[in-house]
Amino acid sequence: MRAVKHLNKLIVISLFLFLLSSCFGVSMDVKLNQNGSGTITLKYSISRYIDSLGKLDGNERWNTIPVGKADFERTVDRLPEIKLSSFSSVENERDLVVNVKMEFESIRGLLAFLDASGRLSSFSGDANSGKLSLKLSDGIENAADRKNSGLDGHLDKLIFDICESYTVAVSMGFPAAGSLRIINSQGIALEEISGSEIKSPGKNLSCVFPLYGILSSQEAIIAEFQW
Repeated sequence: MRAVKHLNKLIVISLFLFLLSSCFGVSMDVKLNQNGSGTITLKYSISRYIDSLGKLDGNERWNTIPVGKADFERTVDRLPEIKLSSFSSVENERDLVVNVKMEFESIRGLLAFLDASGRLSSFSGDANSGKLSLKLSDGIENAADRKNSGLDGHLDKLIFDICESYTVAVSMGFPAAGSLRIINSQGIALEEISGSEIKSPGKNLSCVFPLYGILSSQEAIIAEFQW
């Protein structure tokens, strides 16, 4: 059970705390209108292996991800500026795949859904000219943290094998051209993460990272969108 607890702890450190606590493939696409309203489309794949780990003794608390339509309806009912447009899910041999589309009335309404705690995101400006930052990982800053997180030896390889085919993707579309930077917590541009893809500048900006690259990053990973 110790290895399971380390694995759950590692998963929790990443993108959109409630999303990445038990899911592996995450894709988020935001379309922003000139008045600040827009749509968000989410697709995520919950590994059936990890989902089963979450059901083991003492690990139920990690399964906080909404997986059913009713879960999302309860969530948006608490947020006045966002509503559910469509929901679908399908299960295959490896994953439970969930597709969700929502409409939001303002950027702050969008952030209230993505980051209720306000810890993983920041926004300044307005719909016509602004900067939006999303923290994808807190990072593992030193060797002690790396050891405590379980990123060593056989567990490290197990996590790599599970994560190998999964990615984290974020894209945003704007009325006018913008730019995207990948930075650390000090605002310094990060070196390219192996296997990542960044599309910038333009009206449609995006970043795609291998999940393992995010989970094992020594530094915080922040996607900073500016338009």
